[in-house]
Amino acid sequence: MEIRIASDEDWPSIYPFYSAIMAEGKTYAFPEQQSLDEAKPWWMENPPGQTVVAVMDGKIVGSAKMGPNKPGRGAHIGTASFLVDPAYQGRGVGRALGEYVINWSRGQGFRGIQFNAVVEVNAPAVHLWKSLGFEVIGTVPGTFDHPEHGLVGQHVMFHRL
Repeated sequence: MEIRIASDEDWPSIYPFYSAIMAEGKTYAFPEQQSLDEAKPWWMENPPGQTVVAVMDGKIVGSAKMGPNKPGRGAHIGTASFLVDPAYQGRGVGRALGEYVINWSRGQGFRGIQFNAVVEVNAPAVHLWKSLGFEVIGTVPGTFDHPEHGLVGQHVMFHRL
């Protein structure tokens, strides 16, 4: 698997699984039913952040976006978001992207990485982030309207670098 910086030309290959994941409604509180052009600024980061893609056998199978969690006095802490094409889940794509983000964040001089909203019933993601050194700092109750579980909490997770 190769992880590389995403280009504008990659967006049409990311969009189908971005759109499918948003339509599923289980992991992100992003707008649903966005067009290709409407969705692009929600995922493709500008400097100082960056968006990357995971490529297997010439096909884009995942993506991550990363950058400062907050501007100004909060800019020493990074954040990131992740997408894995549902057809490629369980093949190490998320782990590879997570490891990339941790290494990139260290290289950028961030002091930690904060995930602001990990849906608490997203067990695969919670397990993955814990295995990569993230801790659940707290859970904000009832802040995500899950299509199967109703109102559930979102974890704030942190990895000290």
